[in-house]
Amino acid sequence: MTEGVIDLAQSLSARAARSSQPVSAVVLAGGRGTRLAPYTSVLPKPLMPIGESSILEIVLGQLNSHGITSVTLCVGYLSHLIKAVIGDRTASGQITYVQEETALGTAGPLRLVSGLDSTFVVMNGDVLTTLDFNALVRHHRREGNILTVATRERLIKIDYGVLELGLNGSLNRVLAYVEKPEVRSAVSMGIYVLEPEALSFIPSEGPYDVPDLVQTLLRAGEPVGAYRHDGLWFDIGRRDDYEAAAESWEATVEARDEIQSSGVSAE
Repeated sequence: MTEGVIDLAQSLSARAARSSQPVSAVVLAGGRGTRLAPYTSVLPKPLMPIGESSILEIVLGQLNSHGITSVTLCVGYLSHLIKAVIGDRTASGQITYVQEETALGTAGPLRLVSGLDSTFVVMNGDVLTTLDFNALVRHHRREGNILTVATRERLIKIDYGVLELGLNGSLNRVLAYVEKPEVRSAVSMGIYVLEPEALSFIPSEGPYDVPDLVQTLLRAGEPVGAYRHDGLWFDIGRRDDYEAAAESWEATVEARDEIQSSGVSAE
């Protein structure tokens, strides 16, 4: 076998050996959330309230419910507030903090996290979703990926008239004109599963984002996969996004509680 094939076989063997080991999580909670100003001038975005809890408390509760009890929070902006609210323990696990002195992007902070020697989840700390994290990890391991991106189909609105152009002799001609079209596309949910081998592709210094890491892995011929999620997903970016997410999430929780109280299965 060639050296490349041997390396791939050894890598896949190592990933298979880790398939029964517990999964940890890294939650990125260090951003400034400038698009949510003025709210985020006094609160870090992960602590924005959704009902009686903050977004981050909901995220940690979901990870716990899926058996992910070892969590590292990468914090920066207003980190003292996050530490005061969250503390160092969840209902059944331990919280570890990594302090970003400067902004390191979404993949750069992983350089500071110790103990990432098995499959781990990386996610933004401001994502609300009904994603099944166990199903995501099973898919990742079954496919033998070095990195898997959780995806959701999204209707993307283009706020401009879009022209299809063509040549007619030496002149540019308009072949079609579509006013503010809508395009359906699979987009990243800001949730990923990684193998420890992916860390070696992150530069040792400077800010670095997950999209950069994905591009680097693809160029290296590493297996990068996608996991499709069809349930709820809210990316809390702008004020309108946050308000819509808060309203929809509370309605979802109320509906679930009504089902549970009636004794009817939600399946």
